Amino acid sequence: MTFMGLTLRGSEGSSRWLLLSSLALNLFFIGIGGALLMQSYGSDAPAPPTASDRSVAGRIARIAATLPREDADRLQAAYQARRDEIDGTRAAYRERQDAVRAALRAQPFDVEALKATMTEMRAARQIFDRLIHDFFAQQASEMSPTGRQKLADRPSSRRETETGQQSRN
Repeated sequence: MTFMGLTLRGSEGSSRWLLLSSLALNLFFIGIGGALLMQSYGSDAPAPPTASDRSVAGRIARIAATLPREDADRLQAAYQARRDEIDGTRAAYRERQDAVRAALRAQPFDVEALKATMTEMRAARQIFDRLIHDFFAQQASEMSPTGRQKLADRPSSRRETETGQQSRN
C-alpha cells in the first residue's frame, strides 16, 4: 500500500507541475502573439503603395516613376499641358457609364434605350482611348531609347492585377 501511496502522491505532484508548466507555456505564447499583433497594428512603417488613385494623373505619375528623370519630367509636363482635354474625355466616358447604369435601373425597362446608351458609352470610350493612345505615341516619339524600353517593359494593368500590384480600371 505504501508503494501505491507513493506512486499516487508522486504522480499527483507531477500532474501539478505539468499543469503549471503547460499554463506558463500557454501564457508565454499568448504574450508573444499579443506583442506581434500590437507591433503590426502600431507600426509606423508606411503602408505598401496601392493603386487607389485611378485617375489619369495618378496613372501618369506611376508610369513616370518608372522612366528616366528627363523622360518622366517631359511626360508629366505634356500631361499637364493637355490635362483638361484628357480629363474631360475621361469624364464624358464616366458620365456615359452612369447613363448605362441609369438605363439598367429604369422602370419600366427599355432595351432600346439601354442599347442606345451603350452605343454612346462605347463611342465616348473610343474617343478617350484614341486621345490617350495619341498622347502616348507622341510622348514615346520624344523619349530616349531607354525611356521607350522602360515604357515597353511596364506591365499591363491585367498583369499587375494578377500579381496583386495594382487594380484594374
